[in-house]
Amino acid sequence: MTVTVYSTATCPYCKMLKDYLSEHNVSYSEKLVDQDDAAREEMMGFSGGFLGVPFTLIQKDDGAKETIVGFDKGRIDTILGLAAAPSN
Repeated sequence: MTVTVYSTATCPYCKMLKDYLSEHNVSYSEKLVDQDDAAREEMMGFSGGFLGVPFTLIQKDDGAKETIVGFDKGRIDTILGLAAAPSN
């Protein structure tokens, strides 16, 4: 499975998403759509022309693709099979 996060350098929700993935040991690649025209075009192709970030593309091992607009923790947990972090 591969996870790609399309983001911008100044997006606070993008940072929250990336921090969340890191906390759960999820490897991801980041594409900065505000600095890379090709990444922006690629994201628009997957998102149906939507320009909002963060935009996450999850490509499963069986070839299926899941897209998530925004920082949707519940959907991320479901798709990636993440359990809620234990509270102390």
